[in-house]
Order: sequence, then structure tokens, then C-alpha cells
Amino acid sequence: MKKWISAFVLCLLIPAVVVGGALLFSAKRYAWISLCVACLACLPVFLRLERGQSGARRLILIAAMTALSVLGRILFTPLPGFKPVTALVILTALTFGGEAGFLTGALSAVVSNFWFGQGPWTPFQMFSWGFMGLIAGWLSAPLKRSRLLLALCGALSGALYSLLMDVWTVLWADGGFRLSRYLAVLVTSAPFTLVYAASNVVFLLLFGKPITKILERMQTKYGL
Repeated sequence: MKKWISAFVLCLLIPAVVVGGALLFSAKRYAWISLCVACLACLPVFLRLERGQSGARRLILIAAMTALSVLGRILFTPLPGFKPVTALVILTALTFGGEAGFLTGALSAVVSNFWFGQGPWTPFQMFSWGFMGLIAGWLSAPLKRSRLLLALCGALSGALYSLLMDVWTVLWADGGFRLSRYLAVLVTSAPFTLVYAASNVVFLLLFGKPITKILERMQTKYGL
């Protein structure tokens, strides 16, 4: 039952809230939508959380990965599109599961945007980065076995993130979704997409193995 509830919340309810908020409410309501997405993203993690110290330690490690993701996004501000957020979200999901990956991605977006600026794009960023973590959690077994597959996942996640964010670009500019405009936005944003996809590959190949080892060691040490 918990598994089905988590899937419903992450794959159906949150996307409906994000898209519905963009279409039905004014841009000034984005703060309430972001808060709603953040609360919903927490629900699957709390459902699977164990009682006692192990659950608290698990939350601390997820919070630490979120903080590292936020810091990485800020530090790489001079390099547009070259960010470690998706890579860190994927690594979190490989160790702690897709729900934890989704939560890390969602919170990384909303927290880092206190530095970069909050806006109606924030809920879309929360869902997009969170969804990357959810997918990585689903594919964790093969991704752990092959660095090639992990790098490919990073590249595809960068492209998918851009595809999802371009949906918001069209909705914001046009007030409705038009396929022709969406395709035009995809072509225009192609250089950014390529840079972001390449950055995910670089970060995963350089830091994927050491960070995963640290997380797995912590997981074993504290019995998570």
C-alpha cells in the first residue's frame, strides 16, 4: 500500500499540482504551489521511514545531500548550465531509493532558489529534479553495476530536465501549451541542454564512485 501511495503522489498528484497551478492560478501564487509540492514530496519518505534513530539518521543524510546539492549549484553560478544538482540527486537515489531522490531534488530547487530567486518556475524545477531522482531510484540496480549506464543516465536526465522545464517556458510565455512553440523552444535551448547533459556526465564520472562509497558506508554503519 505504501508503495502505491508513493507512486500516486510522486507520479500523478505532484505533476497535477504543478501543471494545474501554472494554468489555474496567477504567478503570485507560486509560493503556495511550491510549499504544496515540498509537503507532498516529503510524504513518501515519511511513509517508508523507520522509527527510532535509524530513521532520524536517514533524514540527516538526505538533508546533507540536499545541502551539498544547493551549495554545488551556488558555487557553479559562473558556469551557466554546468551544475551538479542532477548528479547528486541521482547518487542520493541510488543509495536511499527513489523517494529520497525525489525529495532531495525538490528541496534542492526550492532552497537554492532563495539565492537564485523564487518564481513560478520553482514548482517545475522541484518536480523536474525530483523526477530525475525517482527514475534513478527505479533503475538503481543496473546503474550501480555499470559506470557507462550511470553516465548515460546522467546525460538523459539532463536532457529530460530541459524538456520538462521547456514546458513551463511555453506555458509562461503563451498562457497555454502549443506544440509548435514548444518545438521552437527546444531548438533554441539545445545548447543549454547539451551543456547540462555533459555536466551531469562529468560530475557522475568524477564523484559518483567516492560519494556512493561514503553513503553506503554510512548506510552500513548506522544500519539504515
